Amino acid sequence: MDIPATRGIPTSLIEKSTIRKISLRIVPFVALMFFINFLDRTAISFAAPNGLESDLGLTAAQFGFASGVFFIGYILLEVPSNLALHRFGARIWLARIMITWGIVSLLFTWVQNYPQLVGLRFLLGIAEAGFFPGAILFLSTWVPARHRGKMLAFFYLAQPLTSVIGSPLAGWLMTHEGILGGLEGWRFMFLCVSIPAILVGILCLFVLKDRPSQVSWLDADEKQWLETSLAQENKGKLGADGAKGGLRAAFGSGRVWMLSFVYFGFIYGLYALSFFLPTIIDGFQEQFGTEFDLFQKGLITAIPYVPAAIALYFWSRDAFRRGVRTWHIAVPALVGGIAVPFALYMQSPAATIAVIAIVAMSIFAALPNFWTVPTRFLTGAAAAAGVALINTLGNLAGFAAPYITGAVADATGGYQVPMMIVGFFMVLSSVLMVLVARGRKDDPEPGVARTISADDTTNRTEIGA
Repeated sequence: MDIPATRGIPTSLIEKSTIRKISLRIVPFVALMFFINFLDRTAISFAAPNGLESDLGLTAAQFGFASGVFFIGYILLEVPSNLALHRFGARIWLARIMITWGIVSLLFTWVQNYPQLVGLRFLLGIAEAGFFPGAILFLSTWVPARHRGKMLAFFYLAQPLTSVIGSPLAGWLMTHEGILGGLEGWRFMFLCVSIPAILVGILCLFVLKDRPSQVSWLDADEKQWLETSLAQENKGKLGADGAKGGLRAAFGSGRVWMLSFVYFGFIYGLYALSFFLPTIIDGFQEQFGTEFDLFQKGLITAIPYVPAAIALYFWSRDAFRRGVRTWHIAVPALVGGIAVPFALYMQSPAATIAVIAIVAMSIFAALPNFWTVPTRFLTGAAAAAGVALINTLGNLAGFAAPYITGAVADATGGYQVPMMIVGFFMVLSSVLMVLVARGRKDDPEPGVARTISADDTTNRTEIGA
Protein backbone atom coordinates (compact mmCIF):
# COMPACT_ATOMS: atom_id res chain seq x y z
CA MET A 1 0.00 0.00 0.00
CA ASP A 2 1.28 3.48 -0.80
CA ILE A 3 1.63 5.95 2.02
CA PRO A 4 -0.41 9.04 1.18
CA ALA A 5 1.20 12.39 0.56
CA THR A 6 1.22 14.79 3.49
CA ARG A 7 0.10 18.44 3.24
CA GLY A 8 0.11 18.27 -0.54
CA ILE A 9 3.82 17.35 -0.76
CA PRO A 10 4.47 14.21 -2.86
CA THR A 11 5.44 11.29 -0.67
CA SER A 12 8.49 10.58 -2.85
CA LEU A 13 10.01 13.95 -1.93
CA ILE A 14 9.34 13.45 1.77
CA GLU A 15 10.77 9.94 1.55
CA LYS A 16 13.97 11.13 -0.14
CA SER A 17 14.56 13.94 2.33
CA THR A 18 13.89 11.65 5.31
CA ILE A 19 16.23 8.91 4.12
CA ARG A 20 18.91 11.46 3.25
CA LYS A 21 18.79 12.92 6.76
CA ILE A 22 18.94 9.46 8.37
CA SER A 23 21.88 8.61 6.09
CA LEU A 24 23.77 11.65 7.34
CA ARG A 25 22.70 11.79 10.98
CA ILE A 26 22.47 8.18 12.15
CA VAL A 27 24.19 5.70 9.85
CA PRO A 28 27.71 7.25 9.95
CA PHE A 29 27.70 7.39 13.75
CA VAL A 30 26.52 3.79 14.13
CA ALA A 31 29.12 2.76 11.52
CA LEU A 32 31.79 4.54 13.58
CA MET A 33 30.69 2.53 16.61
CA PHE A 34 30.98 -0.67 14.55
CA PHE A 35 34.43 0.39 13.31
CA ILE A 36 35.68 0.78 16.89
CA ASN A 37 33.94 -2.45 17.91
CA PHE A 38 35.65 -4.58 15.28
CA LEU A 39 39.04 -2.90 15.88
CA ASP A 40 38.92 -3.65 19.61
CA ARG A 41 37.73 -7.20 18.99
CA THR A 42 40.51 -8.03 16.52
CA ALA A 43 43.35 -6.00 18.07
CA ILE A 44 44.71 -9.26 19.47
CA SER A 45 45.37 -10.48 15.92
CA PHE A 46 47.73 -7.54 15.28
CA ALA A 47 49.47 -7.98 18.63
CA ALA A 48 49.99 -11.76 18.38
CA PRO A 49 52.85 -11.98 15.85
CA ASN A 50 54.38 -8.70 17.03
CA GLY A 51 55.26 -9.44 20.64
CA LEU A 52 52.20 -10.76 22.44
CA GLU A 53 52.76 -14.45 21.58
CA SER A 54 56.47 -14.38 22.43
CA ASP A 55 56.09 -12.23 25.56
CA LEU A 56 53.33 -14.46 26.97
CA GLY A 57 54.78 -17.72 25.58
CA LEU A 58 51.70 -18.71 23.53
CA THR A 59 51.33 -21.59 21.10
CA ALA A 60 49.10 -21.24 18.02
CA ALA A 61 46.40 -23.28 19.77
CA GLN A 62 46.57 -21.08 22.89
CA PHE A 63 46.33 -17.95 20.79
CA GLY A 64 43.37 -19.47 18.93
CA PHE A 65 41.62 -20.36 22.18
CA ALA A 66 42.25 -16.91 23.69
CA SER A 67 40.91 -15.30 20.51
CA GLY A 68 37.85 -17.52 20.40
CA VAL A 69 36.92 -17.56 24.10
CA PHE A 70 35.67 -14.02 23.53
CA PHE A 71 32.65 -15.55 21.83
CA ILE A 72 31.75 -17.80 24.74
CA GLY A 73 31.06 -14.79 26.95
CA TYR A 74 29.53 -13.04 23.97
CA ILE A 75 26.93 -15.69 23.17
CA LEU A 76 25.94 -16.26 26.80
CA LEU A 77 24.52 -12.74 27.03
CA GLU A 78 23.65 -12.02 23.39
CA VAL A 79 19.90 -12.64 23.53
CA PRO A 80 19.40 -11.15 27.05
CA SER A 81 21.38 -8.07 26.01
CA ASN A 82 19.29 -7.51 22.89
CA LEU A 83 16.06 -7.92 24.87
CA ALA A 84 17.41 -5.35 27.35
CA LEU A 85 18.03 -2.99 24.43
CA HIS A 86 14.45 -3.53 23.29
CA ARG A 87 13.24 -2.69 26.80
CA PHE A 88 15.51 0.22 27.80
CA GLY A 89 16.20 1.75 24.38
CA ALA A 90 19.17 1.69 22.03
CA ARG A 91 20.67 5.00 23.16
CA ILE A 92 21.30 3.93 26.75
CA TRP A 93 22.08 0.29 26.06
CA LEU A 94 24.50 0.76 23.15
CA ALA A 95 26.30 3.45 25.17
CA ARG A 96 26.56 1.06 28.14
CA ILE A 97 27.99 -1.65 25.90
CA MET A 98 30.64 0.63 24.39
CA ILE A 99 31.83 2.13 27.67
CA THR A 100 32.04 -1.32 29.29
CA TRP A 101 34.00 -2.94 26.48
CA GLY A 102 36.31 0.09 26.29
CA ILE A 103 37.23 -0.32 29.96
CA VAL A 104 37.85 -4.07 29.59
CA SER A 105 39.87 -3.54 26.40
CA LEU A 106 42.03 -1.03 28.24
CA LEU A 107 43.05 -3.72 30.74
CA PHE A 108 44.79 -5.69 27.96
CA THR A 109 47.56 -3.10 28.23
CA TRP A 110 48.77 -4.79 31.43
CA VAL A 111 48.06 -8.49 30.76
CA GLN A 112 50.93 -10.65 32.08
CA ASN A 113 50.19 -14.29 31.23
CA TYR A 114 47.97 -16.71 29.31
CA PRO A 115 45.29 -17.18 32.04
CA GLN A 116 44.89 -13.41 32.34
CA LEU A 117 44.61 -13.10 28.57
CA VAL A 118 41.89 -15.76 28.43
CA GLY A 119 40.02 -14.14 31.33
CA LEU A 120 40.09 -10.69 29.74
CA ARG A 121 38.99 -12.03 26.36
CA PHE A 122 36.06 -13.77 28.06
CA LEU A 123 35.10 -10.54 29.87
CA LEU A 124 35.43 -8.57 26.64
CA GLY A 125 32.89 -10.90 25.03
CA ILE A 126 30.48 -10.35 27.92
CA ALA A 127 30.97 -6.58 27.66
CA GLU A 128 30.36 -6.51 23.88
CA ALA A 129 27.39 -8.91 23.93
CA GLY A 130 24.45 -7.49 22.06
CA PHE A 131 26.22 -4.67 20.25
CA PHE A 132 26.07 -5.96 16.68
CA PRO A 133 22.49 -7.32 16.70
CA GLY A 134 21.49 -4.27 18.71
CA ALA A 135 22.89 -1.99 16.02
CA ILE A 136 21.09 -4.00 13.30
CA LEU A 137 17.85 -3.81 15.28
CA PHE A 138 18.30 -0.09 15.90
CA LEU A 139 18.76 0.63 12.20
CA SER A 140 15.70 -1.48 11.36
CA THR A 141 13.59 0.74 13.63
CA TRP A 142 14.71 3.84 11.74
CA VAL A 143 14.94 2.65 8.13
CA PRO A 144 12.03 1.22 6.08
CA ALA A 145 12.68 -2.18 4.53
CA ARG A 146 13.15 -0.99 0.96
CA HIS A 147 16.05 1.24 2.06
CA ARG A 148 17.46 -1.11 4.69
CA GLY A 149 19.83 -3.04 2.43
CA LYS A 150 21.46 0.16 1.26
CA MET A 151 21.85 1.46 4.82
CA LEU A 152 23.22 -1.87 6.06
CA ALA A 153 25.78 -1.78 3.24
CA PHE A 154 27.05 1.60 4.43
CA PHE A 155 27.03 0.30 8.01
CA TYR A 156 28.92 -2.86 7.03
CA LEU A 157 31.56 -0.86 5.17
CA ALA A 158 32.95 -0.09 8.62
CA GLN A 159 34.14 -3.69 8.99
CA PRO A 160 36.52 -3.94 6.00
CA LEU A 161 37.53 -0.31 6.55
CA THR A 162 38.55 -1.31 10.08
CA SER A 163 41.22 -3.49 8.51
CA VAL A 164 42.08 -0.99 5.77
CA ILE A 165 42.67 1.79 8.31
CA GLY A 166 43.15 -0.21 11.50
CA SER A 167 45.88 -2.59 10.29
CA PRO A 168 48.39 0.11 9.29
CA LEU A 169 47.35 2.14 12.35
CA ALA A 170 47.98 -0.82 14.65
CA GLY A 171 51.32 -1.44 12.97
CA TRP A 172 52.29 2.20 13.39
CA LEU A 173 51.24 2.25 17.05
CA MET A 174 53.29 -0.86 17.77
CA THR A 175 56.42 0.86 16.46
CA HIS A 176 56.22 3.18 19.49
CA GLU A 177 58.05 0.81 21.79
CA GLY A 178 58.65 2.26 25.26
CA ILE A 179 57.07 5.63 24.44
CA LEU A 180 54.83 5.51 27.53
CA GLY A 181 56.23 4.12 30.76
CA GLY A 182 58.34 1.52 28.98
CA LEU A 183 55.30 -0.23 27.47
CA GLU A 184 55.94 -2.75 24.72
CA GLY A 185 54.59 -1.72 21.33
CA TRP A 186 51.67 -4.15 21.39
CA ARG A 187 50.64 -2.93 24.85
CA PHE A 188 50.72 0.69 23.70
CA MET A 189 48.51 -0.32 20.75
CA PHE A 190 45.90 -1.84 23.11
CA LEU A 191 45.93 1.35 25.18
CA CYS A 192 45.35 3.60 22.17
CA VAL A 193 42.55 1.60 20.52
CA SER A 194 40.57 1.28 23.77
CA ILE A 195 40.08 4.94 24.61
CA PRO A 196 37.86 5.77 21.56
CA ALA A 197 35.30 3.16 22.66
CA ILE A 198 34.82 4.92 26.00
CA LEU A 199 34.62 8.38 24.45
CA VAL A 200 32.21 7.42 21.65
CA GLY A 201 30.11 5.46 24.16
CA ILE A 202 29.63 8.64 26.18
CA LEU A 203 28.91 10.60 23.00
CA CYS A 204 26.27 8.01 22.05
CA LEU A 205 24.09 9.25 24.92
CA PHE A 206 23.84 12.64 23.24
CA VAL A 207 23.77 11.69 19.53
CA LEU A 208 21.35 8.76 19.24
CA LYS A 209 17.62 8.80 19.89
CA ASP A 210 15.35 5.79 20.20
CA ARG A 211 12.44 7.03 18.06
CA PRO A 212 11.91 9.48 15.19
CA SER A 213 9.53 11.53 17.35
CA GLN A 214 12.46 12.42 19.67
CA VAL A 215 14.66 14.17 17.10
CA SER A 216 14.53 17.79 16.01
CA TRP A 217 16.23 17.32 12.66
CA LEU A 218 13.17 15.67 11.06
CA ASP A 219 10.22 17.94 10.34
CA ALA A 220 6.62 16.92 11.08
CA ASP A 221 5.94 15.59 7.57
CA GLU A 222 9.05 13.44 7.62
CA LYS A 223 8.30 12.03 11.07
CA GLN A 224 4.75 11.16 9.99
CA TRP A 225 5.94 9.46 6.81
CA LEU A 226 8.61 7.46 8.62
CA GLU A 227 6.43 6.32 11.52
CA THR A 228 3.54 5.44 9.19
CA SER A 229 5.83 3.54 6.83
CA LEU A 230 7.41 1.51 9.64
CA ALA A 231 4.05 0.80 11.27
CA GLN A 232 2.58 -0.53 8.00
CA GLU A 233 5.58 -2.79 7.48
CA ASN A 234 5.27 -4.31 10.94
CA LYS A 235 1.69 -5.45 10.43
CA GLY A 236 1.55 -9.21 10.07
CA LYS A 237 5.17 -9.82 10.97
CA LEU A 238 6.20 -12.36 13.58
CA GLY A 239 6.41 -10.64 16.96
CA ALA A 240 3.77 -8.02 16.32
CA ASP A 241 1.63 -9.55 19.11
CA GLY A 242 3.94 -8.56 21.99
CA ALA A 243 7.07 -9.69 23.80
CA LYS A 244 5.94 -13.16 24.89
CA GLY A 245 4.50 -14.04 21.51
CA GLY A 246 7.54 -12.51 19.82
CA LEU A 247 9.97 -14.69 21.72
CA ARG A 248 7.92 -17.79 20.98
CA ALA A 249 7.74 -16.83 17.30
CA ALA A 250 11.49 -16.24 16.99
CA PHE A 251 12.63 -19.39 18.77
CA GLY A 252 9.98 -21.49 17.05
CA SER A 253 10.83 -20.28 13.56
CA GLY A 254 12.60 -22.85 11.41
CA ARG A 255 13.77 -20.07 9.13
CA VAL A 256 15.53 -18.30 12.01
CA TRP A 257 17.41 -21.47 12.91
CA MET A 258 18.40 -22.15 9.30
CA LEU A 259 19.63 -18.58 8.87
CA SER A 260 21.71 -19.09 12.03
CA PHE A 261 23.58 -21.96 10.37
CA VAL A 262 24.05 -19.93 7.18
CA TYR A 263 25.57 -17.12 9.24
CA PHE A 264 27.83 -19.62 11.05
CA GLY A 265 29.68 -20.33 7.80
CA PHE A 266 30.17 -16.65 7.01
CA ILE A 267 31.51 -15.91 10.48
CA TYR A 268 33.79 -18.95 10.40
CA GLY A 269 35.43 -17.57 7.27
CA LEU A 270 35.50 -13.98 8.56
CA TYR A 271 37.25 -14.69 11.85
CA ALA A 272 39.63 -17.33 10.55
CA LEU A 273 40.74 -14.62 8.13
CA SER A 274 40.73 -11.77 10.66
CA PHE A 275 42.62 -13.50 13.47
CA PHE A 276 45.21 -15.41 11.44
CA LEU A 277 45.91 -13.18 8.40
CA PRO A 278 48.58 -11.16 10.28
CA THR A 279 50.20 -14.44 11.37
CA ILE A 280 50.13 -15.79 7.79
CA ILE A 281 51.72 -12.56 6.55
CA ASP A 282 54.34 -12.79 9.29
CA GLY A 283 55.23 -16.23 7.84
CA PHE A 284 56.07 -14.76 4.42
CA GLN A 285 59.67 -14.30 5.57
CA GLU A 286 60.17 -18.03 6.10
CA GLN A 287 57.98 -19.10 3.16
CA PHE A 288 59.20 -16.67 0.50
CA GLY A 289 62.32 -15.11 1.98
CA THR A 290 60.75 -11.66 2.22
CA GLU A 291 61.03 -9.34 5.20
CA PHE A 292 58.68 -6.51 6.22
CA ASP A 293 58.67 -4.09 9.14
CA LEU A 294 55.64 -3.63 11.42
CA PHE A 295 54.08 -0.81 9.42
CA GLN A 296 54.56 -2.68 6.13
CA LYS A 297 52.92 -5.78 7.63
CA GLY A 298 49.98 -3.60 8.65
CA LEU A 299 49.67 -2.25 5.11
CA ILE A 300 49.80 -5.77 3.61
CA THR A 301 47.13 -6.95 6.06
CA ALA A 302 44.92 -4.10 4.87
CA ILE A 303 45.27 -4.88 1.15
CA PRO A 304 42.54 -7.58 0.83
CA TYR A 305 40.00 -5.35 2.54
CA VAL A 306 40.21 -2.54 -0.03
CA PRO A 307 38.63 -4.62 -2.84
CA ALA A 308 36.37 -6.15 -0.17
CA ALA A 309 34.94 -2.71 0.63
CA ILE A 310 34.48 -1.98 -3.08
CA ALA A 311 32.77 -5.33 -3.67
CA LEU A 312 30.50 -4.77 -0.66
CA TYR A 313 29.36 -1.40 -2.01
CA PHE A 314 28.67 -2.43 -5.60
CA TRP A 315 27.18 -5.85 -4.79
CA SER A 316 24.83 -4.29 -2.26
CA ARG A 317 23.96 -1.54 -4.72
CA ASP A 318 22.96 -4.17 -7.26
CA ALA A 319 20.91 -5.96 -4.60
CA PHE A 320 19.16 -2.69 -3.74
CA ARG A 321 18.23 -2.12 -7.40
CA ARG A 322 17.12 -5.66 -8.21
CA GLY A 323 15.83 -6.65 -4.78
CA VAL A 324 17.89 -9.02 -2.65
CA ARG A 325 17.86 -12.42 -4.35
CA THR A 326 19.11 -15.75 -3.06
CA TRP A 327 22.15 -15.56 -5.32
CA HIS A 328 23.21 -12.23 -3.78
CA ILE A 329 24.01 -14.27 -0.66
CA ALA A 330 24.71 -17.80 -1.91
CA VAL A 331 27.05 -17.04 -4.84
CA PRO A 332 29.62 -15.03 -2.83
CA ALA A 333 29.70 -17.75 -0.17
CA LEU A 334 30.36 -20.38 -2.85
CA VAL A 335 33.11 -18.35 -4.55
CA GLY A 336 34.86 -17.61 -1.26
CA GLY A 337 34.59 -21.20 -0.11
CA ILE A 338 36.20 -22.50 -3.28
CA ALA A 339 38.93 -19.85 -3.29
CA VAL A 340 40.17 -19.92 0.31
CA PRO A 341 42.06 -23.26 0.30
CA PHE A 342 44.17 -22.09 -2.65
CA ALA A 343 45.59 -19.09 -0.77
CA LEU A 344 48.40 -21.05 0.89
CA TYR A 345 49.43 -22.85 -2.29
CA MET A 346 50.41 -19.67 -4.13
CA GLN A 347 54.03 -19.12 -5.07
CA SER A 348 54.43 -15.48 -4.02
CA PRO A 349 53.16 -13.03 -1.42
CA ALA A 350 51.27 -11.07 -4.11
CA ALA A 351 49.44 -14.18 -5.36
CA THR A 352 48.58 -15.22 -1.80
CA ILE A 353 47.15 -11.80 -0.97
CA ALA A 354 45.20 -11.77 -4.25
CA VAL A 355 43.42 -15.02 -3.38
CA ILE A 356 42.76 -13.81 0.17
CA ALA A 357 41.28 -10.65 -1.35
CA ILE A 358 38.80 -12.79 -3.31
CA VAL A 359 37.76 -14.50 -0.07
CA ALA A 360 37.36 -11.16 1.72
CA MET A 361 35.32 -9.77 -1.20
CA SER A 362 33.03 -12.80 -1.06
CA ILE A 363 32.38 -12.56 2.67
CA PHE A 364 31.67 -8.84 2.69
CA ALA A 365 29.53 -8.95 -0.45
CA ALA A 366 27.19 -11.45 1.20
CA LEU A 367 26.90 -10.18 4.79
CA PRO A 368 24.91 -6.92 4.45
CA ASN A 369 22.44 -8.60 2.09
CA PHE A 370 22.07 -11.50 4.51
CA TRP A 371 21.03 -9.14 7.32
CA THR A 372 18.15 -7.68 5.30
CA VAL A 373 16.37 -11.04 5.60
CA PRO A 374 15.51 -11.52 9.32
CA THR A 375 13.83 -8.13 9.84
CA ARG A 376 11.64 -8.76 6.78
CA PHE A 377 9.53 -11.25 8.72
CA LEU A 378 10.29 -10.36 12.36
CA THR A 379 9.39 -7.30 14.43
CA GLY A 380 9.33 -6.14 18.04
CA ALA A 381 10.59 -8.68 20.59
CA ALA A 382 10.73 -11.34 17.88
CA ALA A 383 13.14 -9.17 15.89
CA ALA A 384 15.25 -8.52 19.00
CA ALA A 385 15.34 -12.23 19.91
CA GLY A 386 15.56 -13.53 16.33
CA VAL A 387 18.42 -11.27 15.23
CA ALA A 388 20.25 -11.99 18.49
CA LEU A 389 19.70 -15.75 18.10
CA ILE A 390 21.05 -15.74 14.54
CA ASN A 391 24.04 -13.68 15.64
CA THR A 392 24.58 -15.85 18.73
CA LEU A 393 24.59 -19.20 16.94
CA GLY A 394 26.54 -17.74 14.04
CA ASN A 395 29.15 -16.41 16.42
CA LEU A 396 29.80 -19.87 17.79
CA ALA A 397 32.03 -19.87 14.73
CA GLY A 398 33.86 -16.93 16.30
CA PHE A 399 35.07 -19.38 18.95
CA ALA A 400 35.36 -22.40 16.70
CA ALA A 401 37.27 -20.77 13.83
CA PRO A 402 40.29 -19.39 15.73
CA TYR A 403 40.56 -22.39 18.05
CA ILE A 404 40.20 -25.05 15.34
CA THR A 405 42.47 -23.10 13.00
CA GLY A 406 45.20 -22.81 15.64
CA ALA A 407 44.88 -26.38 16.88
CA VAL A 408 44.91 -27.91 13.40
CA ALA A 409 47.82 -25.66 12.38
CA ASP A 410 49.79 -26.93 15.38
CA ALA A 411 48.88 -30.54 14.55
CA THR A 412 49.64 -30.34 10.82
CA GLY A 413 52.50 -27.83 10.86
CA GLY A 414 50.78 -25.31 8.60
CA TYR A 415 47.56 -23.54 7.65
CA GLN A 416 46.63 -25.54 4.53
CA VAL A 417 44.22 -27.92 6.28
CA PRO A 418 42.64 -25.18 8.44
CA MET A 419 41.90 -23.15 5.29
CA MET A 420 40.24 -26.20 3.70
CA ILE A 421 37.94 -26.36 6.74
CA VAL A 422 37.12 -22.67 6.24
CA GLY A 423 36.23 -23.38 2.62
CA PHE A 424 33.95 -26.24 3.63
CA PHE A 425 31.89 -24.11 6.01
CA MET A 426 31.51 -21.29 3.50
CA VAL A 427 30.33 -23.67 0.77
CA LEU A 428 27.91 -25.20 3.28
CA SER A 429 26.46 -21.73 3.93
CA SER A 430 25.85 -21.31 0.22
CA VAL A 431 23.99 -24.62 0.02
CA LEU A 432 21.92 -23.87 3.13
CA MET A 433 20.92 -20.44 1.80
CA VAL A 434 19.52 -22.08 -1.33
CA LEU A 435 17.63 -24.59 0.84
CA VAL A 436 16.19 -21.75 2.95
CA ALA A 437 14.90 -20.08 -0.20
CA ARG A 438 13.34 -23.27 -1.56
CA GLY A 439 11.80 -24.20 1.78
CA ARG A 440 10.11 -20.81 2.05
CA LYS A 441 7.51 -21.74 -0.55
CA ASP A 442 5.93 -24.28 1.77
CA ASP A 443 6.59 -22.36 4.99
CA PRO A 444 3.40 -21.30 6.81
CA GLU A 445 5.19 -18.39 8.46
CA PRO A 446 4.86 -14.93 6.94
CA GLY A 447 7.15 -14.84 3.90
CA VAL A 448 10.44 -13.04 3.71
CA ALA A 449 9.40 -11.36 0.49
CA ARG A 450 7.41 -8.21 1.08
CA THR A 451 6.50 -5.60 -1.51
CA ILE A 452 6.38 -2.25 0.22
CA SER A 453 4.29 -0.35 -2.27
CA ALA A 454 2.32 -1.08 -5.38
CA ASP A 455 4.64 0.90 -7.62
CA ASP A 456 7.89 -0.06 -5.89
CA THR A 457 8.55 -3.36 -7.64
CA THR A 458 12.33 -3.24 -7.71
CA ASN A 459 13.37 -2.36 -4.17
CA ARG A 460 12.26 -5.44 -2.26
CA THR A 461 13.62 -8.67 -0.96
CA GLU A 462 12.92 -11.68 -3.17
CA ILE A 463 14.48 -14.61 -1.35
CA GLY A 464 13.85 -17.56 -3.57
CA ALA A 465 13.38 -15.56 -6.74
